[in-house]
Amino acid sequence: MSAFLKAPAPGFDDPLGLLGACHGRIIERLDTLERLPPHLRRHGPDAQAQLAARRILEYFDRAAPHHHADEDRDFFPLLAAAEGRAGWDEGVPDLIARLAAEHPLLEQGWQALRASLEEVAGGRADAIGDAAGWIAATRAHLALEEERILPLAARVLTPGELEALGRAMAARRGVDVAPG
Repeated sequence: MSAFLKAPAPGFDDPLGLLGACHGRIIERLDTLERLPPHLRRHGPDAQAQLAARRILEYFDRAAPHHHADEDRDFFPLLAAAEGRAGWDEGVPDLIARLAAEHPLLEQGWQALRASLEEVAGGRADAIGDAAGWIAATRAHLALEEERILPLAARVLTPGELEALGRAMAARRGVDVAPG
């Protein structure tokens, strides 16, 4: 039975793990979004398609904006301030600027898809807008964060900085965390 249960998500005491877990949930929604158009062509906006669309909408409307704010307001500036420490990667400042600049573009792409997903969620449409480009851009964005940014952060950020990052992430969500 335990093979079917997901491990609990990391908490705010592990902000890098929490960011990575969020990436995993985004990828799950992207996988669903990729499967949705063929399903709609075969079955129309049936109950399964409606549920899938609602889950995608819920995640990208509620959790994804927090994730971008975590990175833009707290994580990226904290990481940039660590420049020059042992283990630093000289290409990271440009990479951070690129990733931060991609966030508004990804958000615009999401807004372009949102209306058609709402139609599917309401059982009123049997197709969604072209999501392939947005999905590819989102996957590429996440891959850079997973391959370059999170490992660097694990090398260069101090325990105190990680604790501060976790507290900021919790506060953004209205969660009170006990002092560490």
